[in-house]
Amino acid sequence: MGDFNHPDICWRGNTAGHKQSRKFLECVDDNFLLQVTEEPMRRGAMLDLVLTTKEGLVGDVKLKGSLGCSDHETVEFNILRAARREHSKLTTLDFRGADFGLFGDLLGRIPWDKALEGRGAQDSWLVFKGHLLQAQEQYIPTKRKSGKNTRRPVWMNKELLDKLSHETEAYRGWKQGRVACEEYRETVRAARDQARKAKALIELNLTRDVKDNKVKLL
Repeated sequence: MGDFNHPDICWRGNTAGHKQSRKFLECVDDNFLLQVTEEPMRRGAMLDLVLTTKEGLVGDVKLKGSLGCSDHETVEFNILRAARREHSKLTTLDFRGADFGLFGDLLGRIPWDKALEGRGAQDSWLVFKGHLLQAQEQYIPTKRKSGKNTRRPVWMNKELLDKLSHETEAYRGWKQGRVACEEYRETVRAARDQARKAKALIELNLTRDVKDNKVKLL
């Protein structure tokens, strides 16, 4: 984790406008690192980055406001390490106990035209996501879940598990000289793209759950 002054980098598209930023992206790519910060922190720029070597190793990345006189946001995250299976527990959303009426009322009271005025697609999504998560925290309870699969994230489906398995095999082949570096790099990219899509689908399903319960979201 650190303060990397490359505000022109688009981490979703893995692109950059300046030469120095492109070199930084190449360095991240060459070392097979994954950047997990999703929200802008300082004047709309994403400067404080959290880099990891493995999908699912770092989670629950949140902004906690500035510390003291600093104009940077405090970043909080969890390092997810393996735990003993018999003590493994997971907190999940309990949709059966959700109050979708109040959930929809809270979102319905937000002046969306004003809240999204002058914002691009990415900023608009972050604003909407923030309000959605706030409503979720208030009106959708959580429950504790235990079992042998609790260490697996909810977005980890069979297709993604297969992709990650191929990534592991490609890594072993690369270390042993049986797989070219570029081939391994493409395998890593494919697995990480699939993981991002799976996470986005979970967020989309939350909005669909609201719609299925006949609650007016906007």
